[in-house]
Amino acid sequence: MSSLRTIGKWFFRFCLLVIFLAAFTWLGIHVSRAYYLRQASRPPSAFIVESGPLIALTHARVIDGTASPAQDDQTLILKNGMIAEVGPSSSIQVPASARSIDLSGKTVFPGLVMLHEHLFTISPDTTPTKILLVEQPVSFPLMYLAAGVTTLRTTGSIFPQADLAIKTAIDSGQRPGPDMFLTAPYLESNPLLFSQMHAIASPDEARRAVDEGAAEGMTSFKAYIHLTPEELKAGIDEAHSKGLKITGHLCSVGFTEAADMGIDGLEHGISVDTEFFPGKQPGICPPDRAAAKDIDERLDIESPEVQRLIHHLVERHVPITSTMAVFADFTDDAQPMSALEDREMRALCFKSALIYRILKAFVLPKIVMHHAMPKEMQFERDFVAAGGLLLAGSDPTGDGSTLAGYADQLEIELLVKAGFTPVEAIHVATQNGAVALGQSDRIGTIAKGKQADLVVVTGNPSTNISDIRNVDLVFRKGVGYSSARLFGAIKGLVGVQ
Repeated sequence: MSSLRTIGKWFFRFCLLVIFLAAFTWLGIHVSRAYYLRQASRPPSAFIVESGPLIALTHARVIDGTASPAQDDQTLILKNGMIAEVGPSSSIQVPASARSIDLSGKTVFPGLVMLHEHLFTISPDTTPTKILLVEQPVSFPLMYLAAGVTTLRTTGSIFPQADLAIKTAIDSGQRPGPDMFLTAPYLESNPLLFSQMHAIASPDEARRAVDEGAAEGMTSFKAYIHLTPEELKAGIDEAHSKGLKITGHLCSVGFTEAADMGIDGLEHGISVDTEFFPGKQPGICPPDRAAAKDIDERLDIESPEVQRLIHHLVERHVPITSTMAVFADFTDDAQPMSALEDREMRALCFKSALIYRILKAFVLPKIVMHHAMPKEMQFERDFVAAGGLLLAGSDPTGDGSTLAGYADQLEIELLVKAGFTPVEAIHVATQNGAVALGQSDRIGTIAKGKQADLVVVTGNPSTNISDIRNVDLVFRKGVGYSSARLFGAIKGLVGVQ
């Protein structure tokens, strides 16, 4: 009896300890999250470290975004948010009234213009049979800007009113963040990948969806996996009738067919084009695992069929948006956990981090593709060599670890791994994006008369592309934001609405 009482006492103490630890952990998570939410919700002034009507950036290395070689010892004069002068420090006279910043040992390149972004991520409540998305109105704008993204296009929306509200807050100066070109809710048919999507059932519904998105102020549209050829054509024609553009992450419709319909862009590259899948049925998306396996094991980028596709896209002036950062999660290029511990993992809320670890350990290894990434890289190289316009984006979804800002930097690193030089990769992520948005006269390169959207990093990305991660300052319209302050304000917030 005595021994039973003793066991009972220890069991009771153990239960109390478990309850205490659970309560302590819950309290710690929620208190710290509330603290960082307050930090992240502060006005832009809390993150601004350089401002004024006249700023001189002296003795900097400049990568101008045109794919030209980097130029050492350059000086930029920023006046009222614009680049007033740029050239060798020996020939630029710095006005006496200018706020002068010595950037010796640092590099300046244009603010990134990324063309496949979102304002949501995978929800921690996602299950193997139910994928949920959660809007990131606080963390993602800060993370994009902190990484050097000064302009972006959202490529598909789940919460359009929330996206519009975020854009309005940024444009009005209430919140820090990049300039955003918003894409309307996905144009998709059943079956739906994300439960928050609305299914389109006919060409007329596709046209109405475009009309509704345009009326709300969206500037582009995105066709998705199961949209039928008839629905896609209706959406393209309706968007074009309003002077707007439509891109696509397609499956039911192949790239060649979509290009002939007049689509304005294609997302992700050859990794999602199913037109070469054996037995592909018109207007039907093959099973995803079978299609992925076929691309991984059989598809030959050097084959006449794929090369004809590349030249056809170039002739039709259809850009391709590279999103290797998210694609890498399912290939041999997946980031090891150790690569995430230092930066990205700190941004994830506790629940998201736990889900991510489970997915990485038990789910993703079962579907890893060993040859698809090198094939995608070759496809993108061949596309550019043929004269195609290659764009870049991060697509912050995947397993939930592909995060805004961080993944945009990774995307540029992967372009270099694909065989582009560092200045070519930066060109893809700056000037090419500006061209695709019709904004190249204003942003995308460093030149006199352009908007002062600039990224200042320690090091030399023209020889070591990973130095793009060493962001010190991000200038948007001539106002300098501290990258460290922006990133420091979002700890534990990703995955929380």
